[in-house]
Amino acid sequence: MLNNLLDPQLAQQIVNRTMQIIDCNINVMDNKGYIIGSGDPKRIGELHEGALLVLSQKRIVTITEDSVKTLFGAKPGVNLPLTINNHLVGVIGLTGDPKQLFQFGELVKMSAEMMMEQASLINEMTKNKRLHEDIVLHLIQNEQLPNHLKEWSTRIGVDLSIPRFVAIIDIETGQLGIETAMDQLNQLHNYLLKLDSSNLVAIKSLSCLVLLMPALNTFGYWDAIYQKQKMYSLVDKIKKINNLNIKISLGNFFTNDINNITKSYQTALAALAIGKERAPNTCCYVYQDYLLPTLLNTLEASWQTFELTRQLNKLKSADTSEVLIDTLKIWFKNNLQATDTANELAIHRNTLEYRLKKISEITQLDMKLFENQLLLYLALTIQEK
Repeated sequence: MLNNLLDPQLAQQIVNRTMQIIDCNINVMDNKGYIIGSGDPKRIGELHEGALLVLSQKRIVTITEDSVKTLFGAKPGVNLPLTINNHLVGVIGLTGDPKQLFQFGELVKMSAEMMMEQASLINEMTKNKRLHEDIVLHLIQNEQLPNHLKEWSTRIGVDLSIPRFVAIIDIETGQLGIETAMDQLNQLHNYLLKLDSSNLVAIKSLSCLVLLMPALNTFGYWDAIYQKQKMYSLVDKIKKINNLNIKISLGNFFTNDINNITKSYQTALAALAIGKERAPNTCCYVYQDYLLPTLLNTLEASWQTFELTRQLNKLKSADTSEVLIDTLKIWFKNNLQATDTANELAIHRNTLEYRLKKISEITQLDMKLFENQLLLYLALTIQEK
């Protein structure tokens, strides 16, 4: 694994950076002695026997004019072992007079090893991020984690036993280029992890981040209002670090269910779709605030939908001015309270009674019966979602 760290790209970076400081040609050899980075492009791919000596003897090898004759692919200079975490991964060579270059050798070696350690850290962070995302995407897709991801979750410190629920962060990136959008997403991804190390985050698309958050409050129970307050606070914090236009949707928390994350994701997805349609100027949507339309969401384009909305469609056909439809909506909004409804509509209560009677005649539903009231309420809810 460590041997693969010193690839040609990193080797050439080491060469380029070092040659800006040291006035000599620099070669970087891999753990088999082949030149993979050099100030002299023609030498890349050559076998360097001086490097083979360094690798086999694990020491600094000085090559003089005399020893050049006995070593293939070598020139006068100093060759030093490159190690990371006490593992020998390659060799760095300085071409020129060994006496003049020897004093710079250790500094060049140290600089190269620092670059490799930095690359190793970045590589590990990238790998951990990818593993985090694989875990999240498996969980929201109703998939059991494969054994290798379960093992890695333990290695990278992901506690799968923490009760979690799903938040979806919807981001408007349409006006941004792909590179800019990805840069903004990565910044947001890293910020969410720093905010709470228990968070699990995945970039699902250029416009969507999925966040698995701890579900229980400090007292150990689920509190939807508390989570909603946290969400509004999160939106304010995100706005301070970038100018992205975002919307956040919170799913429900399901306890004692093997597919709890999947169900939470589905409710967050439904709440986001319904919330964006009903309240486009709002930035935060919560499943509990859209409970009924979310539950009715699965009835779309089914025979049940047709039956539920049949009487309402009769009313719409007859009510071309939509006076009766608007009256029905305000009546439901005011919890069937006649006085409040009449006041909001600025009409007399007798006028309201007349309109409700007219609705009954058109739909052939007795509006005094709760079952019929519920039927029309559900029909309106379905058609508004």
